[in-house]
This record gives sequence, C-alpha cells and structure tokens, in this order.
Amino acid sequence: VMAMAAALRGPGGRFRWRTQATAGGVRGSARGAAAGRQDYNLLVIGGGSGGLACAKEAAQLGMKVAVVDYVEPSPRGTRWGLGGTCVNVGCIPKKLIHQAALLGGMIRDAPHYGWDVAQPVLHDWRKMAEAVQNYVKSLNWGHRVQLQDRKVKYFNIKASFVNEHTICGVTKGGKETLLSAEHIVIATGGRPRYPTHIEGALEYGITSDDIFWLKESPGKTLVVGASYVALECAGFLTGLGLDTTVMMRSIPLRGFDQQMSSLVTAYMASQGTRFLKHCTPSRVQKLPDGQLQVTWEDLTSGKENMGTFSTVLWAIGRIPETRSLNLENAGINTNPNSQKILVDAQEATSVPHIYAIGDVAEGRPELTPTAIMAGKLLARRLYGQSLDVMDYSNVPTTVFTPLEYGCVGLSEEEAMARHGEEHVEVYHAYYKPLEFTVAERDASQCYIKMVCLRKPPQLVLGLHFLGPNAGEVTQGFALGIKCGASYEQVMRTVGIHPTCAEEVAKLRISKRSGLDPTVTGCG
Repeated sequence: VMAMAAALRGPGGRFRWRTQATAGGVRGSARGAAAGRQDYNLLVIGGGSGGLACAKEAAQLGMKVAVVDYVEPSPRGTRWGLGGTCVNVGCIPKKLIHQAALLGGMIRDAPHYGWDVAQPVLHDWRKMAEAVQNYVKSLNWGHRVQLQDRKVKYFNIKASFVNEHTICGVTKGGKETLLSAEHIVIATGGRPRYPTHIEGALEYGITSDDIFWLKESPGKTLVVGASYVALECAGFLTGLGLDTTVMMRSIPLRGFDQQMSSLVTAYMASQGTRFLKHCTPSRVQKLPDGQLQVTWEDLTSGKENMGTFSTVLWAIGRIPETRSLNLENAGINTNPNSQKILVDAQEATSVPHIYAIGDVAEGRPELTPTAIMAGKLLARRLYGQSLDVMDYSNVPTTVFTPLEYGCVGLSEEEAMARHGEEHVEVYHAYYKPLEFTVAERDASQCYIKMVCLRKPPQLVLGLHFLGPNAGEVTQGFALGIKCGASYEQVMRTVGIHPTCAEEVAKLRISKRSGLDPTVTGCG
C-alpha cells in the first residue's frame, strides 16, 4: 500500500492521499497530469540559491518536491554543477579570488611589521584556480547530498512549459521527460550579456561565467563595463599583479550611491587599475600571435583608439533565463524590455499557482540572500501555514572591490529625491584604519556616511561604508537599520576600539555644517 500511495500533509495541515507518479514514462505522466493527478506538490525550475532553498524548505514541510536544473555551457564552453551562479561563477569564487588579491597586499605590508619577506612575491594563477575550483566542486556535491537527504528528486534536464501544470525536460542526450506539479516555482536566474552587435565580441570575449574556471592566467585584461561584477573582477586581477584596464561608457556602479562609487574607482586607480572613461568598444580582432586587438571610440573626443590585450572580459549586465522556458504555454507574463517575470508581493506570476523568485523576477535585487529568504518564505506560505512575505527594503549588500563598499538602505541621491534635500541630514567621516598606519598605506578613500532624516530622532535612511571588511561591518548595522534605528541611538552605541566599525558610531560631522570630516586620533 505504501508503494502505491504517499501520505502528504496538505496546506491546511490535513493528511491527503495522493497516487504516486503513474508508471509508463512520458505518456503515463501526461495521462496523470491530464486527469488532475500531478507528479509532485512542488516543482522548482532552477537549482540555484533561491530554487534549492525553496525546494528543501517545502520537502522539510512534508511535500513531494522535484528540482530540475540544467546549465547551458557558456559560449566559451564553460560548464559547472548544481548550485547556481553564486556557488559556481559568482559570490563564492569571486570572494576567494578577492581574498587571494588581498593577501598579496598584506605580503607587501609585511616588511613594515618586521616580517622579512623577499619582494616581489609571485602569484601562481594555476594553483589558486585549482584550489578554488576544487572547493566549488565540493559545494556542488554537498547540494546533491542535501537534496537526497531531504528526499527531493533532482533532474538534470532543461525545462520548458507544456501547460500551466506540466513541464517537458530534455536531457543532454535529447531524452524527454514530462513532469507535473500543483505548484511550480521558476528560479532560473540570469546569465551574462554579450554585446553581440560588436564584431568579435562573442568569438573572442569571455564573461564572469568563464573567468573563475580559467586554468591559465588571463594575462593583460580589458574589462568592459562599470557594473559591480566589472569592478570586482578588475580589482582582483590588478591585485594579482595583472595589467588590467576597465572600459566604461558612463557612470560606475549605476544604482549605487555615486559619491561612494567614485571613491571605489579612485582607490582602484591608485592601486594600478587603468580606466578608460566614456569609451565604447566597436571591434575585437584576433592577431596572428593570439593577442586580441580592441578598437574603441572615445565618446568625448569622437576619436578611435586601439589596444592589445590577452583577454577581453564583458561585464555589461545580465539577462534573465526565460527565453527557453516557453512561458507563453503556461500564460506567464514578462516585462517585454527586461524579459523578467512579473510577480506580485507573494512572488506569484500572472498564473496563481506559478511563482518566480530571485534574479528572474522583475523588480527584485539580484542577490543570493534575498533569493534564499524569498524561497524559504514562499515554501512556508504554501505548505506551512505562514503568512510572512519577503520584505525587500533595507537589504544590505557589499561590493568586493579592493577597498570594499558596503551599504544598506537609501543612497544619498535616493534620500534627497524621496524626502527633499531640506529634510535629509548626512553625517560623514574620512578615517584611517589602524592597520593602514604602520604599513603607510593610503587611506584617502576610506569613508563612511550615514543618511538620516533631519527631524529628530533622525531615522537612519542609509549607511555607506568604504573600507576593509565592509561586509562584516555593514551586516551588523543592517540589523539596527532594519529595526528602525535613529541617529541618536547609533550615537549612544559604544564603539569597539580600535576598529573601523566604531567610526560609524562616532559620525558627528554633517555635510551641511561644512566642517572637515577627517578623523584625527582616538577621539
């Protein structure tokens, strides 16, 4: 009897008997779906951060769950395992290589602290890449094991909708499988965008999908773009001793606070990253020696320039993975411009039992932790009698450039636009991390600002921190800001001495005062 039926706890907490998937492969599954008997309670399309979190939570709540995941190789042929962008070609390898670059800086500091280190110290890309890639592969395996432990069925197939309850999955070998479910969650994320209108861009360029899986050093690199991906990659390449140039058409870090963004790039320039501002590439050609000749236009002068590089890395934004899903077969609406799926506050699409979470959903921050939380909360609403919806306000994040930039809440520009300049007070400070002093490091870009409402008790609208360990600092203050902290409360918080984070609790000088915001001494 147990082989024929499974007791599944319904959304209302009652037990329901449901016949298991009909034998007979594709035809049997289609018959089952047509008769209103679905194979699964929940089917998740996409095995990244959000999809896996949602699937595991639903399984924990007693549901029959399947995850389908398929990685289309990059144009360069790079492929990876289960876990999505963050694990394989995003946050995890990025932070590890950022750490490798920071270690290089510490080795240069070491003689100031009495360590007898022979300079210059050479970096072995191959050794680093192998170690990072092995760690990522261990995470892929860990995700597979977790799904097995939670009894979540995993299919390595490329999914597309047949109708609003059924998907067709195709294996690498072309074998088709039909799967049906009561609820479907789309969590397919996005992939880097190629500027296909530029000659040679696709043939000779790489993206963040490839950089972390290169066996050999990329050598002299041109990074095209001004996104956080562009700046993070350029930052760690420079830090590893590679000749690196960033080509940007307009402003760096669009959507972030622009004063902070200009300090981020100023620090990078001081560390040796070259910037070609207001330039746009027009052609990439391969020379007989294998080098890449890039032609670009200087938008300020209108002149054409050329340069030779070993690698061209495109970091000009991402596009959602929606085109191959056949969303129209299920009646799912997308934004025609962004191609992202339109969702409501409950993460529901235009089809009530189909949901979208993470980067693929319109208007959501493209961040792993928001996708994870949204996925867990969705599963709890569907199967755990919860009513909690994801709150996307005051989400902290950090850009892991050589000098890290952490922020939470509104930028200064957003605060002014929302509340009016006369109702906003900005407290700020230039500070010097203690560890920079003995090493005689330049700290002229280490800067903090807190954006507040002017009216007492001066609610904190946003915090922006540029300096070492920005992620660790911002995470702590994010809790206070999420809880509605005021400037007065922050000023009553005792700092931990000596730290960079304590400078946040000592922000006494407002921009409006016009006083010098440079911190001196321990006061």
